Amino acid sequence: MEIVHVSAECYPYAKAGGLADVVGTLPKYQQQLGHIAKVVIPMHRTKFLLENVWSVEHKGGFMMGDRHLEYTIIKEKTNKLDYDLFCVDIYGLLDRENIYSYDDDTERFTAFQIAVVDWLSHWEHRPDAVHVHDHHAGLIPFMMRNCFAYRHLAEVPTVLTIHNAQYQGWMSWDKSNYIPDWDSWQWGLLDWDNTINPLACAVKCADRVTTVSPSYMEELMTSANGLEQLFVQEKFKCSGILNGIDNVVWNPATDTYILDNYSLPDAAAGKQLNKKKLCKDFNLDEKLPLFVFIGRLVAEKAADLLPQAIADSISQLGNKMNFLILGSGDKRVEDQLSYLTGSYAGYYNSKIGYNEKLSHQMYAGADFILMPSRVEPCGLNQMYALRYGTIPIVRSTGGLKDTVVDFGEPEDSLNALPGQGLGLRFNYASVWDITYSIHRAVELYDDKDKMAEIRKQIMQIDNSWEKSAEKYINLYSSIQIK
Repeated sequence: MEIVHVSAECYPYAKAGGLADVVGTLPKYQQQLGHIAKVVIPMHRTKFLLENVWSVEHKGGFMMGDRHLEYTIIKEKTNKLDYDLFCVDIYGLLDRENIYSYDDDTERFTAFQIAVVDWLSHWEHRPDAVHVHDHHAGLIPFMMRNCFAYRHLAEVPTVLTIHNAQYQGWMSWDKSNYIPDWDSWQWGLLDWDNTINPLACAVKCADRVTTVSPSYMEELMTSANGLEQLFVQEKFKCSGILNGIDNVVWNPATDTYILDNYSLPDAAAGKQLNKKKLCKDFNLDEKLPLFVFIGRLVAEKAADLLPQAIADSISQLGNKMNFLILGSGDKRVEDQLSYLTGSYAGYYNSKIGYNEKLSHQMYAGADFILMPSRVEPCGLNQMYALRYGTIPIVRSTGGLKDTVVDFGEPEDSLNALPGQGLGLRFNYASVWDITYSIHRAVELYDDKDKMAEIRKQIMQIDNSWEKSAEKYINLYSSIQIK
């Protein structure tokens, strides 16, 4: 099969979150299964763009409202990612350093999608599936079926994967003329609550809809930022396929970012050496359990609860643990976390920003990783942590619920599904639940035999992409050509 993935992000070209990791990895595993996978993203002006060699594949143009836009499709020439990577360049719109957060993002991503469909319409053959990711590509299934110039693409199967339904790409109806001439009788496919909603449109128009974990699909029926009824109506074509991780990149035995490589037989010694370096670098006590948080400092991740939870835990337990935070996001939360450094020097530290190398070092050196998310469609951090023998502390939501069972619940442990690891789970995104789980973790840390037993179990879990990639192939195959 030939599959075309369309996304706003793709690691290592451009990354803002887990979407990039999925789009950067899933196609590689589909290639390994014997299929042809291609990725198309905007031509963000990133380090990857400037350091690699590109060829021009196609040039074209289209009208978007009253503007005539010209686009260029470029291709990475060396197959560096093990699949074909294409970028869409539209001068003045897509050639920017950041992925998101511009005032004209509606225009930017609408133009990107039109360029992709226009390019596909010039192919001499048809791909077997067009796989769009999140709202940034959500109008593509509609345009392939209902824009007069592109209706010869109507028989190409389309799949939508929702990585985060909180963001839907809302557009006011006065921008409906951005979309190339379309069948106005089909306006209802674009509309949700009197607004053009690209994500809702994709749910209606795509042949199949997936989310990045089974539990997240269930949650969308009751909590989807206004789209709950739509998911109930369209549930016959919806399913959850759990994300995977790249076991080549995330492997403590070969990871070049960490101080000391280790595998299951020498995990205790290897993790301790990595922990020692990490604690030295951040003025922490290597003899105490090390808790880390890695990710965006935003409400979805419940990062706003961390400052109080950390302060309460340290004061209540009398300096019996260390905390290290890596992330960026809400400025208020950043300031609160930075302020704690002065109050709890020697037991707490933070690095505001993002550092890929440091994140690997934290997975390798930490004892526990905190993930108290309010919303977590899948989550990859807990899978990275399991791979490195770091015990996840997670809220029971979305993919966290699908990949972590509580070590203290015998029934859950005995009935763990493939890919599920032992950790600590709690039910509510609250300071109390977080601090209580930290207290439990400190007690667990003192039980060295139990820690070793859990580490042995979680490091043997296979959360790689092979099975999930095959599920997507089966999904494409299930779509009947119209």
